[in-house]
Amino acid sequence: MKLTWYGHSCFRVEAGSSVVLIDPFLKGNPTFEASGISFEEVSSGVTHVALSHGHDDHIGSCVEICKTQDAVLVAVFELAMHLGAQGIEKLEPMNTGGSVGCGDFELSFVNALHSASSEGVYLGNPCGIILRKEGEKTLYHMGDTDIFGDMGLINEIYEPKIGLVPIGDRFTMGAKTAAMACKRYFDFDVVVPCHYGTFPIIDQTADAFVAQMSGERVEVPKVGEALHL
Repeated sequence: MKLTWYGHSCFRVEAGSSVVLIDPFLKGNPTFEASGISFEEVSSGVTHVALSHGHDDHIGSCVEICKTQDAVLVAVFELAMHLGAQGIEKLEPMNTGGSVGCGDFELSFVNALHSASSEGVYLGNPCGIILRKEGEKTLYHMGDTDIFGDMGLINEIYEPKIGLVPIGDRFTMGAKTAAMACKRYFDFDVVVPCHYGTFPIIDQTADAFVAQMSGERVEVPKVGEALHL
């Protein structure tokens, strides 16, 4: 599995013939825009876009990518319908606890503690995303969330080995609670921090999180550099 971070919570996941772009906040994302990587490079070949929730810094360039790449949108029902009305034709609406086949992958949605709206429009439940492919390690993109006890059930049911974990504080877990969530509830082989450094009001680096993890395997991503997991 090839995993590439493009700032904030945006990841491109490649395995087999499918390419899933998660939370494609690209245009307007200062971390991505400072990288010099072209929008076309990131969106090229995308077969599916998966959204954890309906905030603008996660919806991002979803509509443009789905239209230009003829990609399938996977999102919670209200969000899928909202974006379908903006011209996305291929929709896989779902909700917490559900799973859907996506080419070479299966995506499942799990709980997250957050909110979801855009310009005053309620856009359904926030979710975490479980991505499974036969023969590969299961990936868990937590979305935007606080720590919660049922993370233990998520681990029991799905057994994720790759954790994409928000650490930036203010809107999500900060370093201490994110590390607690990883160590108390999961048995990750690798943890990739995200949702930091994008805006001045959230934590700017992953340093505090790495320190809190103290010996656990953390891969601090560099924008546009692929991790082979």
